[in-house]
Amino acid sequence: MNNEQPEFIIGRHPAVAALKSDQEINKVFIQKGLKTDAISQIIKLAKDRRLVISNVPKTKLDQMVDHQNHQGVALAVAAYHYATVDDLFENAAQHDEAPFFLILDELADPHNLGSILRTADAAGVHGIIIPKRRAVGLTSVVAKTSTGAIEHVPVARVTNLVQTANELKGRGVWLFGTDMQGTDYRHWDAQGPVALVIGNEGKGISQLLKKTCDEMLTIPMIGHVQSLNASVAASLLIYQGFNSRHPLK
Repeated sequence: MNNEQPEFIIGRHPAVAALKSDQEINKVFIQKGLKTDAISQIIKLAKDRRLVISNVPKTKLDQMVDHQNHQGVALAVAAYHYATVDDLFENAAQHDEAPFFLILDELADPHNLGSILRTADAAGVHGIIIPKRRAVGLTSVVAKTSTGAIEHVPVARVTNLVQTANELKGRGVWLFGTDMQGTDYRHWDAQGPVALVIGNEGKGISQLLKKTCDEMLTIPMIGHVQSLNASVAASLLIYQGFNSRHPLK
């Protein structure tokens, strides 16, 4: 497993999710004088795990988390653990389902990664693959935006996405990319082992990675704005995948 630098998990929902998970937590910081049901729940969960709880002034908490919206709670955590590609296949096997993966090509915005994690968890995606370089990793902003999904969707960080894409194909996975020119995504049948490739916010999918894709999908747009936010586009495609894998009866 690879590790990211030590981080803080901030916000009430992400804190509860982390405390209920196997995430290694070093210390719990609670804003002094804050008394809410959510904070009480966090304190109880922390005590159940025999964690050190420190009550600190809001100014100190603000400073610790670089003035992000912490909602009165921060967990000092060990580095986030990354999964391996094998772990992703194992996750699919444990659910007795054909693999459904996401490959994110140099996604730069942590809010986009957090939102995609949230949708991936909701739609039953078995894992996400990101590159080690020129891309956002698992940070506290990603964790907070994911509202706890970071604890449930394994993320593998690899050196070479093209090499990994070819490895997936060798293991029977079909790759579907996203592009302005391609098959209308509403025709996409994601049954069987599939990986959906989402490109960088500005540049899209790199040419080399695009060449590994078996088919390109496009989202038709009839309005004045001819592009969608990366996490919004990903969500539409992920749920088309969900729809074809779990059709209405």
